[in-house]
Amino acid sequence: MSRSRRILAVAAAVTATALALAGCSAGSAGSGSSSGGDDGYITPGKLTIGTAEPAYSPWVLDDKPQSGKGFEAAVAYAVADKLGFKKGDVTWVRTTFDQAIAPGPKTFDFNLQQFSITDERKKAVDFSSPYYETSQVVVTTAASPAAKASSIADLKKLTIGAQTGTTSFDAAEKQIAPSGGVQAFNTNDDAKLALENKQVDAIVVDLPTAFYLRDAELKDGKIVGQLPKVDGQQGDQFGLVLAKDSALTKKVTEAVDALRTDGTLDKLATQWLAADGDAPVLK
Repeated sequence: MSRSRRILAVAAAVTATALALAGCSAGSAGSGSSSGGDDGYITPGKLTIGTAEPAYSPWVLDDKPQSGKGFEAAVAYAVADKLGFKKGDVTWVRTTFDQAIAPGPKTFDFNLQQFSITDERKKAVDFSSPYYETSQVVVTTAASPAAKASSIADLKKLTIGAQTGTTSFDAAEKQIAPSGGVQAFNTNDDAKLALENKQVDAIVVDLPTAFYLRDAELKDGKIVGQLPKVDGQQGDQFGLVLAKDSALTKKVTEAVDALRTDGTLDKLATQWLAADGDAPVLK
């Protein structure tokens, strides 16, 4: 046999073996899944969940989503349970905010890090039904000029910051429209540091994060108030992000809907997130 024929023969054998192994793997995965079927999951028998790097309270406590502590960590495990996965079958991966909502393949089955559901983002990814609805809040410190603001007009002449690519940033641009533009930061933590260093007068974040920053992170932190809802819209709605046209979108949405119906989402919000009684709506 010539050298070229031997190479072709070896290649054909390797391909046949690989196809056989793939067939065996597919057959065994379906029977061993803790979810009742592995179609669409990144890893057979496992649920792979994405979150931020790092992930902050009150969404994830101590940057340890595997603990199940914090609102989004608890929601993730509640969804996993509805899908038929035990806690030990959940695997966590980390992504940036932008990576998770960009078009293309994903390293997770679903991802949650306060992704607001928008029509623009739906062009690139799928969303579950909302697991939480919030509003956008202006946060400052007692030493800042923003501490005396009582209206949106008072904020327009000040320096306002927010995390880029988020609805917090969009709300700051559209509803405050500061004269100097909105200062963009990669993360809420960067925005908070800028506030502490007096590089900005105030920052815009979602409501639960605002309470956490005021009560646990900032020295003499103060909530100026909530930005009003516009055009009769509901508050900012957070959804689980999945790959575009994912085979899991329907069942993940059904799991979220079931948690809303049985009161689990409300109970978890009460447990982990602050109420909005002391965050007045700005006019």
